[in-house]
Amino acid sequence: MNAVLLERVRRRLETLPDDKAYQVLDYIEFLESRYAERPAGAPAFQKVAEKLEDTLRAGRVPVNIIAGTMDAVSKAGRFLEGLAAAGKAAVEKTEADKPVEGAKPPE
Repeated sequence: MNAVLLERVRRRLETLPDDKAYQVLDYIEFLESRYAERPAGAPAFQKVAEKLEDTLRAGRVPVNIIAGTMDAVSKAGRFLEGLAAAGKAAVEKTEADKPVEGAKPPE
């Protein structure tokens, strides 16, 4: 999808109330199941969040409760992403500080 079309769709979605936006999502998922050339991929945590959201919707939980729950899940996801980035940076620093095999120590 080109950037102009994506932005146009995003702008239109932002004007809709959550219950109508969920109807749009249902229709998009229907179209994807019929016509998508490739499956839409998502990171693991995003897939868990989407499954939780789908479960809440199937249980007919009110939209405002779903929105609050998903906001909390989103914050948790950002926290975990930050934690993972910090861990990766620490590992990279540790690897960079290791002496190179066969190298002479400084005198």
